Amino acid sequence: MKESRSFIILCILSIIVIVGLVSFAVIQNRSSFRTGALYDGFAQCLADKGVKMYGAYWCSHCANQKKLFGDSWKKMMYVECSLSNKGGQTEECKQAKIEGYPTWEFADGSRIEQEVTLEELSTRTSCPLPSVPTETK
Repeated sequence: MKESRSFIILCILSIIVIVGLVSFAVIQNRSSFRTGALYDGFAQCLADKGVKMYGAYWCSHCANQKKLFGDSWKKMMYVECSLSNKGGQTEECKQAKIEGYPTWEFADGSRIEQEVTLEELSTRTSCPLPSVPTETK
């Protein structure tokens, strides 16, 4: 009797641990989806093709662009143009004749001086966007 009771308790505890681990894995996967880790390959392709964004830390449009990529932003080529305290522009950005933020520059020298969608970047560069699974609630 004691052995069967111990076995039942062990089974219940095992089920609780398994459910907890599965729940954690699902939450982590959704978190990665929301933060843009799915765009790592896309961001790397853009960087490999010489796409860079010039921006400023205080620029809300630049922040919007970064949010589109989520955690994948770290793979992008980014040039910070603003000096501390908004005290002017870096020499690199002056020499590149950057007049507004964000400025996207492509390998052929062409530029877009505004926010762009990921789809537009994909079209301009032929870098494929990942298929994004829909999240059910």
